[in-house]
Amino acid sequence: MYWFLKALSWLACRFSMEACSRFGRALGKLTWLGVPEKRKKMARDNAMRCLGVDWEEADRIVKASWVQFGPMAMEVLRYPELIKDGRMQQHVSIEGLEHLQEAAAAGQGGIIATNHSDSWEIMGAALAQYGVPLVGVAMKQKNSQADRFILEYREMSGMHITYKSDVREMFKMIKDGWMIGLIMDQDPSLRDGVILDFFGRKTNCVTGPATLARYQNAPIFPGQIQHRPDGGHHITIFPPVYVEKTRDKHEDIRRTMQKLLDILEVQIRKNPEDWFWLHDRWKSVRSQGLD
Repeated sequence: MYWFLKALSWLACRFSMEACSRFGRALGKLTWLGVPEKRKKMARDNAMRCLGVDWEEADRIVKASWVQFGPMAMEVLRYPELIKDGRMQQHVSIEGLEHLQEAAAAGQGGIIATNHSDSWEIMGAALAQYGVPLVGVAMKQKNSQADRFILEYREMSGMHITYKSDVREMFKMIKDGWMIGLIMDQDPSLRDGVILDFFGRKTNCVTGPATLARYQNAPIFPGQIQHRPDGGHHITIFPPVYVEKTRDKHEDIRRTMQKLLDILEVQIRKNPEDWFWLHDRWKSVRSQGLD
């Protein structure tokens, strides 16, 4: 598997980014045909309920959010080319980079809280290429060869990679001035999450960004990536959010995660096609009759 993926990467690097993106979109449209209808219906229902759109518009949004997987995969395969001669900076622009630079200049680590929007995989690589001391938090792949390839290509861009189970290393890296990149729009178990409001619905949300920041007295920088009309991407880094530290730890974390989720909701409403609707983020609350 490792050498197969390396061969695909070598081949992708022989073509332009534009050609690879066209191929990726075609691949995304083709694989859309294989997505189970039950999952498509779930995603459409959620889009209609959250955005107030009709079935046709929801179908367009959900399909577009799936199709973007193809170009994202091609971008990862082309990392060896994208990290040459400032090409990543041409492909990905950033707004709000100064927030991270100010923290780095002060020797302060923090958390970048992002989500499954657009090409979230390239977001970490781009930030690292812009000089942000970034720790990417990875989930270990079942296939060791695929895991080897993914880690190698993430580290190629300048990121330090740690597995999500290694919380102790995350604490240390923040203390040493690194930024920890965390995905915040997953649906954890009800035992591990916190119930928040998202699109006017009760939603089970992860607590990692706020928990980590509270423990380390570190800032949280909400971050978002979206498509550009020219085929590139634009990252927005928002001003830092701080966790108010009171005697009520649970409420501190709940309040902070709600702030982060509110920022995410605004961004999704602006660019709904960029968010990955095929993940059922209301599954756990629905199972308990809370949705």
